[in-house]
Amino acid sequence: MFTRILTIILPVLVIVLAGWLYARHARPDMRATNKLNMDVCVPLLVFTALASRDFQLAAQWKLIPAAALVVLLSGLLAWPLARLCHISPRTLLPPVMFNNCGNMGLPLALLAFGPQGFSAFVVLFVISNLLHFTLGAYIFSSRTSLRGLGRNPIVQATALGMLFGLAGWHLPDWLMGGLKMLSEITIPLMLFALGVRMLDVSFKGWHIGLLGAVLCPLTGLAAAAITTPLLQLDQSQAALLVLFGALPPAVLNFLMAELYQQEPERMASIVLIGNLLSLLFVPLGLAFAL
Repeated sequence: MFTRILTIILPVLVIVLAGWLYARHARPDMRATNKLNMDVCVPLLVFTALASRDFQLAAQWKLIPAAALVVLLSGLLAWPLARLCHISPRTLLPPVMFNNCGNMGLPLALLAFGPQGFSAFVVLFVISNLLHFTLGAYIFSSRTSLRGLGRNPIVQATALGMLFGLAGWHLPDWLMGGLKMLSEITIPLMLFALGVRMLDVSFKGWHIGLLGAVLCPLTGLAAAAITTPLLQLDQSQAALLVLFGALPPAVLNFLMAELYQQEPERMASIVLIGNLLSLLFVPLGLAFAL
């Protein structure tokens, strides 16, 4: 079991380390690359996974409420602790609720559960991101406008992929093959960008960083344990949800904290320490899942 977990995690860490080492040497500006990834490659990844011939979206419908419940329950569990520790909920709740299911979760799901498990995990990724862009943005700032959500490429790709998946429509193999080739850029590019981003964050405010970093996987695993019997998930769905719950805070939380000026230094500490502690919590989650 230990060897299998290592073979799942080490390829992910190698790419993150490569990004970090390259950033130390070259200090690359990843903004254009990240925008290309988010505007083109990630939407194609979502669409091709949901519209794949081998993936039955209707059979995995329970993962939609499952992802939503894990996100919401994590926030509810963290709320009293934020009040108790005199930390703004706008700072603590987003990194606890919204985890790194893209940069880290997708490659781990592919390595741990194969293509079928990966496609199912995309459902969890999609729901988490939709909630992040809506509920998460509202938590950061109550003045957030959601009118432009329909123009988000990931939202559009999700709607189109679900339509194809539920209707049983399929693109020609030559077209689907080209789209999949583009979508396969997503995961290594996400991991490399994560390594680059880690060079810029610091341990300033490490006490709050450690609290948020530990709360994210602990509340996620607790929420997964509550959700699994509640929705009567099968064994494979339960395993995916455990992996989902064990993931560290999403790097996107740091970018959104900068955008809304919601204590970005504290958020950076939570994200950095959380991703470092994933070396402990992700193997724990995989041990439960496998």
